[in-house]
Amino acid sequence: MIVDDDKDFRTVFREILEEEYEVVEAANGDEAISKMRAPNIIDLILLDIRMPGLKGTEVLKKIKEINPDVFIVMLTGYSGKDIILESLRGHADDYLEKPLKVEKTLEIIKNLLAKKNDRVSGVIEKLKYFIEKNYHKEISLKEASRIVYLSPKYISRLFKESTGISFHEYKLRLRMEKAKELLDNSDLTVNEIAYKTGYQNTESFVRIFKKLQECTPSEYRLREKVYD
Repeated sequence: MIVDDDKDFRTVFREILEEEYEVVEAANGDEAISKMRAPNIIDLILLDIRMPGLKGTEVLKKIKEINPDVFIVMLTGYSGKDIILESLRGHADDYLEKPLKVEKTLEIIKNLLAKKNDRVSGVIEKLKYFIEKNYHKEISLKEASRIVYLSPKYISRLFKESTGISFHEYKLRLRMEKAKELLDNSDLTVNEIAYKTGYQNTESFVRIFKKLQECTPSEYRLREKVYD
């Protein structure tokens, strides 16, 4: 997202960035904050320091409260040391002086987004590990969020974007995979397998298994033995 009250500047840089990225614009701080609160996937913001209304440093603080993981590059038309220090204290990720140099701007954007990919991968792997260790328990998104120190709403979106399925569906599929392993490799009854995979009610387990596998657990076990 490009946040700047200069429409010509936004237009020029939007055209440059759209060759590689999806770009949205905001003409002031209030508009930027509003767009951050709406459903979106904004990974990085170019944020002007001097705008009518809210100062860039105030906008920086409010946006970081909404999404602490979004990268923010502050734009300044003058090299004021105090302003730069205030931005960095507000957890800005970098700053650029106007007029912007295209190559340097693109390099900073590319490097920051590469860091985001690494960070996201790490978060998702932690969540998957947590689910795998606790698939038989009634774990919630809220509990999982404490593991990675992010809000449940944010990690829900992040998980879906990264895996293509929801946190709940991933947990459900994992339970079914564990159930199939037990049906294949043990003599446990369907009731025992239901309990081991986190179901207190065998009927619920059978119903969900049939919905996902298109056969009951007993039919699955029989079919696998026939194939063997």
